[in-house]
Amino acid sequence: MLAIKNLTVTFPGRHGDFVAIEDVSMTVAPGEIHGLVGESGAGKSTIGAAVIGLLQPPGFVSGGSMRLGKTDLRTLSREAAHRIRGKRISMIFQDPQTSLNPLMTVEAQLIETILAHEDIGVDAARQRAVALLEETGIRDAAARMRAYPHQFSGGMRQRVVIALALCTNPELIIADEPTTALDVAVQSQVLDLIRTLADRRGVGIILITHDIGVIAQITDRVTVLRGGKVMEAGPTADVLGRPQHPYTRALMAAVPRLERRMDRFRLPESDAGARIVEVKGAAVPDGAGAAHAEAWLMAARDRRATDGPALEIAGLTVKFAGTRTSLFRRPAPFIGLDDISLAVRAGTVTGVVGESGSGKSTLAKAIVGLVNPAAGEMRFHGAPLPPGRDRARNDPARRIIQMVFQDPYSSLNNRQRIGGILAEPLKIYGLEPDRAARLKMAASMLDLVGLPMAAIHRYPHQFSGGQRQRIAVARALLARPGFLICDEPTSALDVSIQAQILNLLKDLQARLELSILFISHNLAVVRQMADDIVVLKDGRLVESGPSEAFFEGPQAAYSRKLLSLTPSMGMIAAA
Repeated sequence: MLAIKNLTVTFPGRHGDFVAIEDVSMTVAPGEIHGLVGESGAGKSTIGAAVIGLLQPPGFVSGGSMRLGKTDLRTLSREAAHRIRGKRISMIFQDPQTSLNPLMTVEAQLIETILAHEDIGVDAARQRAVALLEETGIRDAAARMRAYPHQFSGGMRQRVVIALALCTNPELIIADEPTTALDVAVQSQVLDLIRTLADRRGVGIILITHDIGVIAQITDRVTVLRGGKVMEAGPTADVLGRPQHPYTRALMAAVPRLERRMDRFRLPESDAGARIVEVKGAAVPDGAGAAHAEAWLMAARDRRATDGPALEIAGLTVKFAGTRTSLFRRPAPFIGLDDISLAVRAGTVTGVVGESGSGKSTLAKAIVGLVNPAAGEMRFHGAPLPPGRDRARNDPARRIIQMVFQDPYSSLNNRQRIGGILAEPLKIYGLEPDRAARLKMAASMLDLVGLPMAAIHRYPHQFSGGQRQRIAVARALLARPGFLICDEPTSALDVSIQAQILNLLKDLQARLELSILFISHNLAVVRQMADDIVVLKDGRLVESGPSEAFFEGPQAAYSRKLLSLTPSMGMIAAA
C-alpha cells in the first residue's frame, strides 16, 4: 500500500545542508503495523512528516520516491496533497491536548473533519461521529461528544484523536508516539485499539515510538533508525529476537526488563555524554570538576543521619475543591490522597506506581509543600515536617527535599543561561556567598552529571531532552539535598537516553546515599531503580513492601493487573 524507496530529506542551513533522512526504504501493507524505532533525532518523525506532507520549511524531500498505492506523493501539487492529507492519510499526534481545539466540542471537531472530506449532510456526519466514538471505546458517545476536550481524561482524548483520524476511512495512519504520556493501563487500551483497527479495517499504520516494549507488543515489522539511516529492518520477532546490527543489539541491551533487575544499562557506542569510568569499584564521571562537586556533596552526606526512616507519613489525606454544579449546593471535595501511610528508608529508593489519577504526583507535591494536606502528619528523619502553608522560608526541609520534574524544558527558565539556573540554589539557600564560586560549583556539578563544564554559558533550548534532564538533576543536587523526589524523570525520553539518566541516578544515589522517592508508570523502570515499592489507586494505598517481593509475587489483585498490562518483552533478545 505504501512504498518508500531511497527517501532522502534535507534541511538547508547557513553552514551547509543537514541530511535528516538518507536513503531510507520501507513498505507498509494493508492491515500491517510497521514500527519506526530509534533514539531522539534518528529521523522517525521526519519520515512521517514527509509521507503526509508536513515537513517543516526549509526541509524538503531531496531524493527517492513515496507511493501510496498508485499515487506518487512526490509529484502532487499543493492542492492535490491537501486533498490526500486527512482523506487517504491521517495522523495521530503525541499530545492529544494540543491536537484538539479547546474551544470546540468534540462533536463539532468530528463533524467539521467529516464534512471537509465527505459530501454528506450534517445529520449523517453526526451519526458517523457517534459511530466512530463508539468504535474507539467511548461509552455513551452521543452524550459525551458534546463535551470539550478538557473534560476527558488523557486516554479518552487520545481515543478522540484516533476517531478523528478514522473520519474519512484512510488507507494509512501515521501514529507519532501515541502512548508516550499515558500510564500502563491506558497505554494498553490504546494499543489494543490500534491493533484492532488495523485488523478490522485493514488500514496500514506507521507506529513511531521510542518504546521497545510497544514495538514488541503490536507491530508486525520494524525499522531501526539511527542518524537518519536504516540500521536494520524486518519482521519484529526477527529484529528484536535476533538483532544482527551492533546498534540494534545495544539498543535492546538498554531496555529495562520487567522480569529481572539489572545493575547497569549498557549504552550504544555513540553515548559520549556520561563519560563514566571505574574508580575504586564504583562508576564515577571522570574530571576534576566532578571530583570537586562530589567532595562538596559528600561533606553534606557526612552530617546526614542515616539511621531509621528518612521520611515517615501517617494518615496523609489531601482534598481538592470539587466542581460546582449548583449555585445553592456546595460541591463535594475531591479526595486526592486518602489516609496514606508509608515510610522511605534512609539511603534507599522507594518506587511509587499506579495509573494516572492515582495520587502519585499529589503525594510528591504534599511532601515538598506544594499541596497542603487536610489531615495526617509527616516526619523527616524523626522531626515533624510541617505542611507547605506552615513551612517557613528558612525551614531546612525546603533545601534538603528537592524534586526533579517530568519535563525539564518546562522546569528550566528558558531566558536564563545554565550557569544562572544552577547557581540559583546556592544563592537562595546561602550555600555560597561569592558569585564566582557559585559559577565554579555550577560548572563542577555539570561535570558530575556528565555534561561539559562550558555548558554554563548556554541556554536550555540548546540541549537535547536527556541533557536538559541532567541539568535538572544537577540543579537539585546543588541544594545539597538528602531526599530527592523524581516525578516521571524519564517518561518522555528514548530508551538510550533513559538508560543514561537511570545509570546517573543509580550512581549518585549509591555514592551520596540519597533517599529517593521515584515516581513512574513504567514498572520495568521501577524494578531497576527501587528497593521498596508503593502502589496507589484512586488516592489509596493498595500495596507496599520490598520491590523484588512485589515483582516476584504481588499480593493485591490491582498490582497483578498492572504487571499484566506492561508490554511483553518476551521476544527481545537477552542482554
